Amino acid sequence: MAEEMKDLALEVKNLNIRFETDDETVYAVNGISFDLEKQKTMALVGETGAGKTTTVLSLLKLVQSPPGVVNADTLKVVGNDVMKMTATELEAMRGKDIAMIFQDPMSSLNPVMTVGEQIAESVMLHEGLDEKAAMEHAKEMLALVGISGDRVNDYPHQFSGGMKQRVVIAIALACRPSILIADEPTTALDVTIQAQVLELIKKLKDEYKTSTILVTHDLGIVAETCDIVAVMYAGKIIEYGSLEEIFNHTKHPYTEGLFNSLPVMGGDRSQKLKPIKGLTPDPSKIYPGCTFAERCPYATEKCTQGFPEYKKFGATHIVACSRYDEPDFHIERKEID
Repeated sequence: MAEEMKDLALEVKNLNIRFETDDETVYAVNGISFDLEKQKTMALVGETGAGKTTTVLSLLKLVQSPPGVVNADTLKVVGNDVMKMTATELEAMRGKDIAMIFQDPMSSLNPVMTVGEQIAESVMLHEGLDEKAAMEHAKEMLALVGISGDRVNDYPHQFSGGMKQRVVIAIALACRPSILIADEPTTALDVTIQAQVLELIKKLKDEYKTSTILVTHDLGIVAETCDIVAVMYAGKIIEYGSLEEIFNHTKHPYTEGLFNSLPVMGGDRSQKLKPIKGLTPDPSKIYPGCTFAERCPYATEKCTQGFPEYKKFGATHIVACSRYDEPDFHIERKEID
């Protein structure tokens, strides 16, 4: 969604992903576009089922086919067209140009390989190191994420949940990828460990000068770590902008609903939370208008008559809402300090 070509790590234009079965077709991602500049961090935010994880899996061409069908006008990782890559080229790209920290460290690690072997495996493949040198590098990576290199021969079951996630981070960063994807990296961790893992990701991102995509539903994490925010709903990006634009100058009613449903620390305890009414739309159905219309407190008849065009506010702030055709339309939301 960037207006001009910049120094880009990632280019996505008109990405569509559907899952076809004998019974139905699920439209998971519907025509989304975004760019990621080098050394920037972008958040993909939205409820469960918005299409966030499916989107990032497509960047590594890991959407299972069948049933998955991926189409895009442009899908480039550090200038390379992912859609045209051979299996060998994709294997070379994953881990080297783009790497992913998966949601559940328990299932991300191989239980019958030592953590050192799992880190070394990537380095041997992409860097051409022999086994001895790769294991030395594995020790260095463990130390980098706060685990003693002496534990290089330990197995995943010997680590706590937080330490497993650190191992997964070490694997992802072992070859210094240009792009790092973190898919809900703190979901299974307690609050204290969450903070440690996020601080570690931020530190290593700055040290390795890595571009990062953070997939999350936690707006607090977004506020602490991200430069750009893309809000997804029902497979579409419905608001996109800088952190300050999204947090302090919210435009889309859905984004407003996300903020209003958060508890306010130190606020009036008698004030109830304001959840977004209704349910997310059925992804197997095609909706003629705005997919948020049925849940939107501002919806009018025209909201059901076609998906709205993107309206631009400033250099980067974009929103998909047909009410902004009305000059005086705005949503009520207080700014966040």
